[in-house]
Amino acid sequence: MPLNQPGGAPAPAEAYEVYSSLYQAPMGEMLAFAEDSVTDVPQVNGNCLRPATPQEQEMTVAFVAANRQSHRWEQKFSIPQGYELLPQNKLVQAQACLATHDRAGPCTPYQRLRHVRLLGNPGFNRRHTQALVSVIKSCGHLCGSGGIFAVEKTGGMWQRSANSDFTRDCSWMY
Repeated sequence: MPLNQPGGAPAPAEAYEVYSSLYQAPMGEMLAFAEDSVTDVPQVNGNCLRPATPQEQEMTVAFVAANRQSHRWEQKFSIPQGYELLPQNKLVQAQACLATHDRAGPCTPYQRLRHVRLLGNPGFNRRHTQALVSVIKSCGHLCGSGGIFAVEKTGGMWQRSANSDFTRDCSWMY
């Protein structure tokens, strides 16, 4: 089942709430997100998710459905330190600058950038109190980390769930 196919609508409003909550703490680096949603296809097709409960199965199905098409992020995140959305042409340039450690000329706008984050659309449980999210932190060609993580809404804020067998094998680094 292919994911990240072009043609999706703008990202759903609830997705902004999830990622905004996850990025409330200052990062100590410039935040930049790819304008188009991307999830890590090998993680899903590699069957890293191990749903053991009906709720985990529900989130898995919702996550795959939410990421069949790539969706466009807009300037709707509520992140105190600010962020930049990178359309495809700027994403390619930023990743090239990161890969070569170039900070001059066309790379000047990315001097403070250490990673570009590619976000997938969350897959929610039926009550929308838990979800699966995908975050890829790219620092250039064959440089980065990422994975699929469970999050939960507690006290009105989304936060990463404790590690469990459900997503334990869904993180990677290269």
